[in-house]
Order: sequence, then structure tokens, then C-alpha cells
Amino acid sequence: MADADLDVVIRQIAKQQNKALIAAVKKRRDRYIGLANKAKDNASKQRLKQMAKHAMEEGTAAAKRLQMSADNAADSYARAMRRAAETIAAQGTPVIKVKPSKTATKPKAGKKTKT
Repeated sequence: MADADLDVVIRQIAKQQNKALIAAVKKRRDRYIGLANKAKDNASKQRLKQMAKHAMEEGTAAAKRLQMSADNAADSYARAMRRAAETIAAQGTPVIKVKPSKTATKPKAGKKTKT
């Protein structure tokens, strides 16, 4: 991941956080539904089911906001890097090329290379 663009890393981390948040929301919703099933009177059942519904709505809204923020940050970073590269190119300064990592250039163990 050291050679990966940071905008890609930002999006991957946000995706992981989004999945964790949705899992927690579903767990909370299931807890409220379980309590509603155990409730003795109808008013309590309805109240707990409504709480489960609201928990799911609020959780998914939070997950969408988190994803949107991460996308905005990743897009902003990518845009800034493009601008920096354009500025360097306009000044006539040569862009430094990054050498590929040594692990990427090694042949796989099972294959022989011609020498």
C-alpha cells in the first residue's frame, strides 16, 4: 500500500468503516426487535419496533454521510495532486520517477527466467 495513491486508500478505509457501522446498526436494530418480541403489551411492542426502525434510518444516514465525506476528501486530494503535477510540469521542472518496489520485480518461485 506504500505505492498506492492516497485517494484510493481513503476510499478503502471509508468502505471498511462503512461496513462496520452498518453491522453495528443492524445489531442494534435486531436488539430492539428482540425486545419487541419479548414485550408483553402491544404499546411496548409498537414503541420498540418504532425504535428499531428509527435506529436503522439514523444509522444508514450516518453511514451515507461518512461515505460522502470520505469521497469528498479523496476527490480533493486527487485534485490537489493533479494541480501540483501540472504546476511542476508548467515550470519545466522534471518530475521524479519512482522506482517500482523490489518485491514487484522479483519473478515468482515456480517460474524460470531466461538469462
